[in-house]
Amino acid sequence: MSTKTSTSLTVSRVVKADTETVFRAWTEPGQLQLWSAPEGATVTAAEVDLSVGGRYKIHMRNEQGEPHTAFGVYRTIEPNTRLVYTWTWEEEDHDVGETLVTVEFNDLGGSTEIVLTHERFPNAELTANHEQGWTSCLNRLGGMFSH
Repeated sequence: MSTKTSTSLTVSRVVKADTETVFRAWTEPGQLQLWSAPEGATVTAAEVDLSVGGRYKIHMRNEQGEPHTAFGVYRTIEPNTRLVYTWTWEEEDHDVGETLVTVEFNDLGGSTEIVLTHERFPNAELTANHEQGWTSCLNRLGGMFSH
C-alpha cells in the first residue's frame, strides 16, 4: 500500500519476521546489501554508524552499472520500533536536496508492518520516482522473509 502528495510518500508492507529481525535488516550493513536497492540494482557496499548523529551510506549500481549513492544522518533511533534519518544522493544528477525518511516497525505478533514515510521532496516527479524505488526495495526485503 502507498500514498503520496507532491512532496511526500508513505509506503507500507507486512513481512513475515519479528521487529528485531526487520530492524537489523534495516540497520546492519551486511543485511542492507541484500535488499536496499530497487529490483535489478545491486548494493555494492553499505556503511552504518547506528547512533544519533551517526552517518550511513548505501552504494548502489543500477542495471546499466551506473552508481547511485544514498547517504544521510540518523536523527532518531528507537530500536525495533522507529528510525528517522536524512536522505540525499551523492551524484549531482540525482540530487534531490536533503529529504527525511521515517520508518516505523509495528509488531504484529510474528510479523512486522513497516511504514515508511519519505518527505520534503522538491517536486512531484521526484516523489513518484522514490515511491517506485522504495516499493521495489520493500519487495526485495519482504522476499528475504517469505520462505
